Amino acid sequence: MLTLASTSPYKRQLLSKLGINFEAVAPQVNELAKPDENAMELAARLAYEKADAIAKSLNQGIVVGADQTAALQKDDGAVTILGKPETEQNAMTQLRACAGHTVRFYTALCVIDCDADRCLRHTEITDVTFKSLSDEQIAYYIRTERPLDCAGSFKAEGLGIALFSSIQGRDPNALIGLPLMALTDMLLECGVDVLHPHITDR
Repeated sequence: MLTLASTSPYKRQLLSKLGINFEAVAPQVNELAKPDENAMELAARLAYEKADAIAKSLNQGIVVGADQTAALQKDDGAVTILGKPETEQNAMTQLRACAGHTVRFYTALCVIDCDADRCLRHTEITDVTFKSLSDEQIAYYIRTERPLDCAGSFKAEGLGIALFSSIQGRDPNALIGLPLMALTDMLLECGVDVLHPHITDR
């Protein structure tokens, strides 16, 4: 049995690409950053806590947890963690700050194999450079795509791609929320080979 520790429609859609039967369950996890916790540490901790919460409740099968954070380094060297904007005004503020700059996205994975008492972790890093954007362009994008539940205020799988001048990273799926290349390797370590469908119902 495979369980995704998330009810995010983006993560569910990505995981379904692998052709694996799975269930999606929402973990109850506080997603606030701890004092002095950087973006990479936050993503890794939340991915683990989400997977662990569901693994403890099920106590069987394989559980996949994932989380994503984004970090913007400003000209003065200060680093700001970009969360989900929730409101149009916050999205406007985030995209204004990102325009013309590079944002580093950390997409963390945690796979817990309850039956083997094994925990695997990985964090995928993707650097996104934003174009110089006018307020009119940003406002149009926000109205059109409503990216209020996405870290960094964009959806890379949609019109958000027009905001970027370049993307540097191994797996484009990571930017959407689930690094499938790393995940398939981690699942294989747990005995699930997505290229051999006869064993994916474990």
